[in-house]
Amino acid sequence: MNKASFSAFKHALAQRLPYELWIGWRYTRAKRNNHFISFISLTSMVGIALGVMALIVVLSVMNGFQDELRKRILGVASHIEVRSFDAGLSDWQHVQSQIQSLPPKTFSSPVQGMAPYVMAQGMLTRDQAVQGVLIRGVLPSAEGAVSDLSTQMKIGKLQDLQSGKFNIVLGGDLAQALGVRIGEKVVLMAPQGQVTPAGLVPRIKQFTVTGIFQVGMYEYDAGLALIHLDDAAKLYRMGDQVSGLRLKLADLFAADRVSRELMQALGPNYYITDWTQQHANFFKAIQLEKRVMFIILALIVAVAAFNIVSTLVMAVTDKRADIAILRTMGATPQAIRRMFVVQGAMIGVIGTVSGALLGVLLALNIETVVPWIEHTFNVQFLSKDVYYISDLPSKLMWSDVTTIIGLSIFLSLVATLYPSGRASKMNPAEALRYE
Repeated sequence: MNKASFSAFKHALAQRLPYELWIGWRYTRAKRNNHFISFISLTSMVGIALGVMALIVVLSVMNGFQDELRKRILGVASHIEVRSFDAGLSDWQHVQSQIQSLPPKTFSSPVQGMAPYVMAQGMLTRDQAVQGVLIRGVLPSAEGAVSDLSTQMKIGKLQDLQSGKFNIVLGGDLAQALGVRIGEKVVLMAPQGQVTPAGLVPRIKQFTVTGIFQVGMYEYDAGLALIHLDDAAKLYRMGDQVSGLRLKLADLFAADRVSRELMQALGPNYYITDWTQQHANFFKAIQLEKRVMFIILALIVAVAAFNIVSTLVMAVTDKRADIAILRTMGATPQAIRRMFVVQGAMIGVIGTVSGALLGVLLALNIETVVPWIEHTFNVQFLSKDVYYISDLPSKLMWSDVTTIIGLSIFLSLVATLYPSGRASKMNPAEALRYE
């Protein structure tokens, strides 16, 4: 038994302190004659640190992507839609007034804005170019209360949509596909036909392009066109009806609860949906990807943590004489077990804390680090020509950090069970026979 361990044992006994904690800590940081044990111990620490860091950074990036996609989708889509079970909503002004008159405590989250809309399919043509699109009829004065389209205009303004002028605002990719610029004409064909002496022909109307928007989502930039609500009602012969009423909430995550509260307040004559239903599969897929990535990267931490097993097994073999002397001095098998559990736990804790600090720092500064790497090595991770989110977003969630730290420390403790149990069962006489 070396002098440092013996001195720690005597000092701990004198002070009535847990000597196994002192000895375990000294075994962790002491220089060993067997350099291979030190190398394996260091490898375990570095592996745990890298695994924890990778988990924190990857989950933060996935949280950032999820948050950014949610913002872009809900910047165009609505939090809640109120529709009629019939073809159209004829009393939308009454429904709007009814919702506004409800006490604020009726809803889990305040309603910040409401706007009517007409949604229909159509086909836009210009020269030889033809594109199928979704036509949304909006009130420019009210649209800003429920969507971010007015702030996503690249050219023109949403207010240029005026009743009776038959103006149209196109997504950036849609305008490019049609080869159209501001002030030029496009022809909109509605699928609902009209009967003429020549037979059934589609309704056709010429519109003037007055604006182009770009929200960064291909689904909208290449397939959505905006016209005035009155022009849409005339083209699709809806009269005073609209497709529905769009609502924006102060807290978008309360949409599910508010939609149920609206059903109770408005009665059974209205069909109410929220964004969690309309885009459920998309966000479920993102959540599934996050869970799979967590499991895959957690295996890296597990492999590094179970390197502690080999470290402690060799340490137990190397310290057989020390264990035997401690047993003859009165140390119990449980104390010997705790001594090596402390040694393995120290390796895990040091690696986990180091990885967590590096991961948090990198996740908080990834929007600075990634551009620096791209500039230094002349590479681009997310090309603007391919991806609509060209910057790498990051959103650090402390709940993820806590879960990762807890998992890493738990795996490190599990890895100490076999070697510490083997040390506690060692026979002192057998250990000292060949010393």
